[in-house]
Amino acid sequence: MTTPIVECVPNFSEGRNKETIDAIAEAITGTDGVTLLDVDPGSSTNRTVYTFVGTPDGVVNAALNAAIIGRQKIDMTKHKGEHPRLGAMDVCPFIPVRNVTIEDCIACATKLAAALSKTLSVPVYMYGAAAKKEYRKTVPQIRSGEYEGLQTKILQKEWAPDYGPSTWVPEWGATMVGVRDFLIAYNINLLSTKEQAHRIALNIRETGRGEESPGRLKAVQGIGWWLDEANLAQVSLNLLNYKVTPIHKAYEEVCKDANELNVAVVGSEIVGLVPLDSILQAAEFYIKKEKLFVLEEDQKVCLALSRLGLKDFNPKKRIIEYCLVENNNSDSLLKLSAEKFIRVVGARTSAPGGGSVSAYVGALGAGLGTMVGLMTFGKKQWDAFDSTMRKLIPPLYDAMNEIMGMVDADTNAFNRYMEALKLPKSTAEENKVRDDEIEKGLLEAIDVPLNLARKINTLWPILQELAKIANVQTGSDLQVGVRCLTVGVWGAYYNVIINLKQLKNEVMKQKLIEEVNECIDVAQASSDSILSILQLRI
Repeated sequence: MTTPIVECVPNFSEGRNKETIDAIAEAITGTDGVTLLDVDPGSSTNRTVYTFVGTPDGVVNAALNAAIIGRQKIDMTKHKGEHPRLGAMDVCPFIPVRNVTIEDCIACATKLAAALSKTLSVPVYMYGAAAKKEYRKTVPQIRSGEYEGLQTKILQKEWAPDYGPSTWVPEWGATMVGVRDFLIAYNINLLSTKEQAHRIALNIRETGRGEESPGRLKAVQGIGWWLDEANLAQVSLNLLNYKVTPIHKAYEEVCKDANELNVAVVGSEIVGLVPLDSILQAAEFYIKKEKLFVLEEDQKVCLALSRLGLKDFNPKKRIIEYCLVENNNSDSLLKLSAEKFIRVVGARTSAPGGGSVSAYVGALGAGLGTMVGLMTFGKKQWDAFDSTMRKLIPPLYDAMNEIMGMVDADTNAFNRYMEALKLPKSTAEENKVRDDEIEKGLLEAIDVPLNLARKINTLWPILQELAKIANVQTGSDLQVGVRCLTVGVWGAYYNVIINLKQLKNEVMKQKLIEEVNECIDVAQASSDSILSILQLRI
């Protein structure tokens, strides 16, 4: 099973004292089961954001270890900064990344809150998905009045902390521990006054200027402030749900208001890490807006960073998927050289076998189709087909990437089926569990190759159109690609059929037999038609 990964992003109210900032980072890196991904201090805000990932127990322990150091080294009675704050460890959210649920993260938050109150004797409020009271579910609700107002606020019955003492701890304040989805802390730089930046923030943040004057963007918090170290103002935004309000939407709206105020936008910055798809969203927006043609992921990332003015953003260190070392899984068949892959296939083992090879060959077929498209696109003699090629190439490229993932998926499905066969069968209960797991394993082992056939069969209309107009010098490449894709479907067919023999659900079996037979008919007829077109042109 894939290791469960939780992200933790504690914000400490210290952004100027390097010794303290480094000591907290060392407390995190010295904890087993976690990887510190980013440390982002801000002098004007006097705040540092730490981002780390790890196992559920690991991130809880690391957050506690960091808080212990923060308790020793941060004195809130002396703290001043542009960023609103409630305490030394101001907020500490847990975010599900991989193979974990919101409920798992709530358990992490609860463990940390209990440990903070017990170990440090400090008040803790729960927020987000971990909130215990509806009227204090968000950070702004809890932080209202900030550190200075907490001394009297904490004595009110309705503002008693969820954990820890209802007493004023002046050196610490209070901590907010919560659970949320990815929050993107996004700042847009302006050559303006602090007041102008704040006016723009009020225009676009969801709460706006109050209930009677809401802002334009949903799931957005915002404030305007001044950065002495950069000699500029910022519209500082929290994008609470980047799928509701994506980065590029926030940026474009700020640019719109800045233009109306005749002030210059001079780039932006992201604090901490972001999911890859949040950057790709921006890329797709600008590709469509500017009628561009960009296929490669790294080029899309480059485009998004350029258009958003993210000059100092290093994608290898700031995009969470790129930071997870396990993402470069050395066990992946796709990480093997071509020679090594062939030798692994040729070894005396059941996997990788025909299913993974079928996917590998299918991916090569889609790759050849993509190549033929790219060898036609952009050449002067085929300018007349420019708009058509822009439509034909992307689905072939996307299919190539999707099918590549099936190389490992097929072997993994087979291995899980084999594990089910090894389950104990000494009792009736064990036999039932074993039979259920075997049936699930079979369905997965069927589903992977069947999805391969389905995906390949979506490509035939595209390839037929490509065959009619593609660079004739690449005709043989497309012929090979079509044959590879046909082999991919036949390989999927053989793998489905052999696994169907053991399936107990007869209704499901008959339905799948009919579908896979139809896949073969479609693939054979389509490939014959495309090859005939190419034969006439070559």
